[in-house]
Amino acid sequence: MAEPKNGYRLSWEEVRRDWPIWILLTGSVAAGLWAYPRLPERVPIHWDLQGRPNGWGSPFTAALGIPLLSIGIYLLMLVTPLIDPKRANYARFTGFYRGLRWGLVGVLTATYAAALAYGLGHPVDIGLFAALAVGLLWIYIGNSLGRVRYNYFVGIRTPWTLADETVWQRTHRVGGRLFVLTGLLTLMALPFSRAGAFWALTGGSLVTVIGTLVYSAVLYLLRPPGSGQ
Repeated sequence: MAEPKNGYRLSWEEVRRDWPIWILLTGSVAAGLWAYPRLPERVPIHWDLQGRPNGWGSPFTAALGIPLLSIGIYLLMLVTPLIDPKRANYARFTGFYRGLRWGLVGVLTATYAAALAYGLGHPVDIGLFAALAVGLLWIYIGNSLGRVRYNYFVGIRTPWTLADETVWQRTHRVGGRLFVLTGLLTLMALPFSRAGAFWALTGGSLVTVIGTLVYSAVLYLLRPPGSGQ
């Protein structure tokens, strides 16, 4: 089936489907404005593996830093495909790309809610919230990564996946499995150890990055002579 010449369009029809994101972003900003005058002068914004704060910031940073970051990431994800030379290919993974927007904003919102509650004096397990949210996001990404078609902004972009579309597709299938495995190991470790979940997440992510980099390079070097995109 022929793809439309411009597969991604920033239209009201597309944007209004992101209504769950609007709710999260609006709620985050409203919560931040409400909490700002109620926060202490020195607010925890970073925690160690045991969930103990080891970094502090201003009330403004704690109240509105993540909501503003979330808004920026969301807007960037909306407009970036418009300048992608492979813009037409976005039509083949529109659902995944929308879900990725939701997932990233959702993870940031969940982490923000936990951090804000902690700053207001409530006993919240930050490590649990963060590892759970990211683990679930990794599983979602891994399950759908094989649907992502060749482009310059979304997916596993190595010099070799960008040079050959077959290498792109095969690398994304393997990378998807690694993402799912990392997410599952993170969730499995959570009930036993926050530190274990952290190392499962960071270690698995590192293996995924290095593994897909090496795998795509090997595939490219072993491709049949004369093959290309």
